[in-house]
Amino acid sequence: MLLDARGIECSTGSACSAGVPQASHVLLAMGRAEAEARSSLRFSLGHSSTESDAEAVVAAIGPCVERARAATAR
Repeated sequence: MLLDARGIECSTGSACSAGVPQASHVLLAMGRAEAEARSSLRFSLGHSSTESDAEAVVAAIGPCVERARAATAR
């Protein structure tokens, strides 16, 4: 939600399992731990995505993670 508020769309699962509260079966098959798979984000890029789009995502992730961690630490 924090990234969405910044105009960045992402998901915690694959596109084919949207809305399913499970760890990504792809990440699990790659040998990732369940906790790691559950805490992963998926970003999709398209033909209209630009380098500045990717830079905006990179710049937004850190502050959003810090804010989310602070909210859960209370």
